[in-house]
Amino acid sequence: MSGVTTAVPDPAGHATGAATGPGAGAPAVVSARVLVQALARLGVEDVVLAPGSRSAPLAYALADAALGDDERPEHAPALRLHVRIDERDAGFLALGLAKASAHTGGSGAARPVAVVTTSGTAVANLHPAVLEAHHSGIPLVVLTADRPHELRGTGANQTTDQPGIFGSAVRLLVDVPAPVGLPHEARDVRHTAARAVAAATGARTADPGPVHLNLAFREPLVPGDEPWPAPGTAGLTHVQSRPGPSVPTATGAVPAVVAAAQRVADDDRPARRAPGRLGGVPTVVVAGDGAGPAARRIAEANAWPLLAEPSSGARGGPCAVSAYRLLLAQPELGGRVRRVVVLGRPTLSRPVLRLLARDDVEVVVLAPRGADWYDAPRAADQVLLETSARMRQGRMPGPAGWLEAWLVADTAARAAVDAVLDDGPEAVRGRRSRTGARITGPVLARAVAAASTPQDVLVAGSSNPVRDLDLVARWDDPPLVLANRGLAGIDGTVATATGVALALPRRRVRALVGDLTFLHDVGGLLRGPAEPAVDLQVVVANDDGGSIFATLEHGEPHRAAVFERVFGTPHGADLAALCAGYGVRHSRVVEVDGLLPALAAPGRGVSVVEVRVDRAGRRAQSALLAQEVAAAAARVLRA
Repeated sequence: MSGVTTAVPDPAGHATGAATGPGAGAPAVVSARVLVQALARLGVEDVVLAPGSRSAPLAYALADAALGDDERPEHAPALRLHVRIDERDAGFLALGLAKASAHTGGSGAARPVAVVTTSGTAVANLHPAVLEAHHSGIPLVVLTADRPHELRGTGANQTTDQPGIFGSAVRLLVDVPAPVGLPHEARDVRHTAARAVAAATGARTADPGPVHLNLAFREPLVPGDEPWPAPGTAGLTHVQSRPGPSVPTATGAVPAVVAAAQRVADDDRPARRAPGRLGGVPTVVVAGDGAGPAARRIAEANAWPLLAEPSSGARGGPCAVSAYRLLLAQPELGGRVRRVVVLGRPTLSRPVLRLLARDDVEVVVLAPRGADWYDAPRAADQVLLETSARMRQGRMPGPAGWLEAWLVADTAARAAVDAVLDDGPEAVRGRRSRTGARITGPVLARAVAAASTPQDVLVAGSSNPVRDLDLVARWDDPPLVLANRGLAGIDGTVATATGVALALPRRRVRALVGDLTFLHDVGGLLRGPAEPAVDLQVVVANDDGGSIFATLEHGEPHRAAVFERVFGTPHGADLAALCAGYGVRHSRVVEVDGLLPALAAPGRGVSVVEVRVDRAGRRAQSALLAQEVAAAAARVLRA
């Protein structure tokens, strides 16, 4: 039969595809090309590839698809290809591309991005990115090459049990047998691709996330001069999306309340109590990562205080309270709360968790997407798909003066925070600052927040950077803030920021990370000369260790004997030398006066601004901030 191949054992016992028709190619090559065509038809625009031999059929197909219009072979689709030598960075680059794609095209939906690896440990190196995509609802299509079934369990090189390696973190797993050239294989490949993209985007489940196609290939793995197959539609099933609030939020994370946001009145002014009406329930809105603009609109419709994390997509506006985590300790504010409306995944603040766990507080979680919802304290009273009409229409205001009390206290708290930060680390030790004072983490975060315009994108690293931003960021119209808060790991942050910058080339992208986060993913700086250039400023708060632990119980003075080695982990790494090795511009800032000039003009390409941060007084400074904010709030609330 014309164009058919049959499985023929080679001398080593491997089954190879022997073409029996004119112009037919090796089954692995044909299958890879059909898969690339199908993914492009299904909306995949970007693919990240880590090199390998078993994945060669996909690599050759993607190389063709990445060529310009005048060079691309007939029937090869157009795709953007990104190549990285480290699979972990490849996974997080794909994550960043997908996360940022929600902010292109105006649909608000994140596009699926594919990532390709060879077999063996290469697959395992994708696991951190897959877990982050799972917990933050990011559509990744993971394509892992594998040995054919007859080689599994034989001790063959780079062969392990890849199907199921990601456990329950994937929305779909398909272990695809090695093609042999049968007539129906192209249809089957397209059908598998359609199912994978539907599962990744949550078309039927409203629960987007990663999917895993484990693709077995037999030799030969390289193409000859055979043409690309003509595109086909057999197997490309149209999967209707489930109606309802299934589109991603501003950050592409779950859960989201986009549909609710669309029904809230467009008036951004806080609602006012009806004349003569008795005060309502003291309510606050907690907006965690991925909450989206709905949180802000719900708060403003009802004149509720808005306690929004930086990556919530809701930080800003007339109801936002920047120092909320310190003000929750005030009896007149946090002590009076009797209802909390939760959107997104709040992960930054222990005071917020304590609030949500209180027996005297009603907790209403808005989670219209996916099978899961946020309830870490296990105390939610209601889990709703959407807001009530009364909430949308602003008919649930708090008591008289409720919002005003929070805003007055927040103004006083901001002044108190600034006073402590402006005094510098010397003030913690009983001395006043001098010109050229050393920089603390919150001072750096305040400068980065101030330098970030509404048109900018800020990628916030885990640990102290995102928490410092949470305390000091004061935006009426915030930048787009993205963060890997699905699991809040420090791995892959530089690669994620690079993916974000590649996806949003017209916006200034800056990342704020700690030194351990930077060192953990310094390989994310590596870009081959054939790869697209990217504009990205990486600001590294270098305090020579993990200062976040100093603010936790591990940093208590009586534990000092073990703290530095097993928690503080000083490293003494030369970041300038590392950047030089990667060909990346580096500058160092050691005094407060040098911060704004370094942040003002990042320039083109990738640059690293290393800011030497004092961490010796981190615990004492945190205690002083809490003390001064409490005193300032008490003065204005009890005046």
